[in-house]
Amino acid sequence: MDSFIRLLLLVVCLFPALVHCNLRRYNFDVVMKKSTKLCSSKSIVTVNGRFPGRTLYAREGDTVIVKVTNHVKYNVSIHWHGIRQLRTGWADGPAYITQCPIQTGQSYVYNFTITGQRGTLLWHAHINWLRSTVHGAIVILPKRGVPYPFPKPDKEVVVVLGEWWKSDTEAVINQALKSGLAPNVSDSHTINGHPGPLSSCSSSGGFTLPVESSKTYMLRIINAALNEELFFKIAGHKLTVVEVDATYVKPFKIDTVVIAPGQTTNVLVSADQSSGKYLVTASPFMDSPIAVDNVTATATLHYSGTLASTPTTITKPPPQNATAVANNFIDSLRSLNSKTYPARVPQTVDHNLLFAVGLGVNPCPSCKAGNGTRVVASMNNVTFVMPTTALLQAHFFNISGVFSTDFPGNPPNVFNYTGTPPANLQTNSGTKVYRLAYNSTVQLVMQDTGIIASENHPIHLHGFNFFAVGKGLGNFNPKTDQKKFNLVDPVERNTIGVPSGGWVAIRFRADNPGVWFMHCHLEIHTTWGLKMAFLVDNGKGPNQSLLPPPSDLPKC
Repeated sequence: MDSFIRLLLLVVCLFPALVHCNLRRYNFDVVMKKSTKLCSSKSIVTVNGRFPGRTLYAREGDTVIVKVTNHVKYNVSIHWHGIRQLRTGWADGPAYITQCPIQTGQSYVYNFTITGQRGTLLWHAHINWLRSTVHGAIVILPKRGVPYPFPKPDKEVVVVLGEWWKSDTEAVINQALKSGLAPNVSDSHTINGHPGPLSSCSSSGGFTLPVESSKTYMLRIINAALNEELFFKIAGHKLTVVEVDATYVKPFKIDTVVIAPGQTTNVLVSADQSSGKYLVTASPFMDSPIAVDNVTATATLHYSGTLASTPTTITKPPPQNATAVANNFIDSLRSLNSKTYPARVPQTVDHNLLFAVGLGVNPCPSCKAGNGTRVVASMNNVTFVMPTTALLQAHFFNISGVFSTDFPGNPPNVFNYTGTPPANLQTNSGTKVYRLAYNSTVQLVMQDTGIIASENHPIHLHGFNFFAVGKGLGNFNPKTDQKKFNLVDPVERNTIGVPSGGWVAIRFRADNPGVWFMHCHLEIHTTWGLKMAFLVDNGKGPNQSLLPPPSDLPKC
């Protein structure tokens, strides 16, 4: 494979008149790294020994080749979160969905082309809880000569928000699964790998963002946390939001952004305040009675010429349950919908789906801490069971018995989803997918359920962007709520929050053949089974079929 790649590079670069030399090549070595700065001394799984991992840079239209080699005891896979992977589902990365994991001592080359996308995304491990430390940014620059649709900043800075456990995260989730109860929450939040000087788990002063007066900075903010939605705020400075999930939005100014795991937000910050030091905060958002890590991560925005001894201007982060602050940000998001960047919202719908998402309780005789029961999660009362053969391989090679195509398009049991829970809290288990014809259009309403507790679920759809056309509280009413849908300039995303005690409606076009995972990006909910997959059939055109798998595709 390496010799083939070298030959391909040679051919591409020797014949620029035929093909542009726009290959980006990276080597990701998954290794253990001793960490002594964050609350405890322990070894963590990293890419190339860095936490967070290196930023992957590319331009729209580039082909990206990443060789991932596994040097640790765990199986590994890497997901390029938000990359559409047009016809290249083999490079998407979720273990047992599009590939078998990369085993210890083995390598796999991810090969994909970035088509029609520019902005900020992220990469992360997509197996077990390894993404707690195996993650990093993806920065997709516009094509050369193509400007941003907003004033060009003087400098761009990647800001990765995360979580930190003093314990090994694999041990944390394994203990929780054994007990049947929820896992321990993290011990700290982080900004670019540091909890910050005001944290009880501080590390050498925290991250510092140096700025010069009168200049403008674009922060590419990424939430790589496992289980926490986070507020982001800078004392004394407004944030001008210009992009989410690698799609441009109509710019607006705001004090605080909220960002769920897997989401990205680009903001412009003008250094227009008096010289000094200003506190940057990342704090949890949870408007349900669910345990969270309530430690606020801090960093410092530091004007040039300011003495290190200068007092820092403090800002108070929003309360943990500040729903109004979160909604102020979410409700302000609109697609740019310009001539250059139109919002192609499907106006007609072929598949009208309603998925009830939430938690349940199933029998577990060995779960003594849970009194013989286990907390589970489901979509339409199906707790997804991970297969032992990757779904995409089973689909492409017609391997029977791996999955069924009978995932329900509506809840099998209709009840007051946000009211009194049903008497039976048990879910059904299975490996089920929902089948879509190529180029068909989908409207999916995701309804939160309060079976155990109402909770915000950030849902990520692989392989597609979608438009968030509506949201509301209570039970979705198709007769009245659908009339209020925004089909003109709704925000375009790849990860969306289903509000606590409410619903969100999305639309997308199934124009990418393959098997595409959809799951809650709160890792504990994914572990508990809040996941499913769409199977999109091949089309009839020459460029409407899934490409064959690469020769080095990992084996289970």
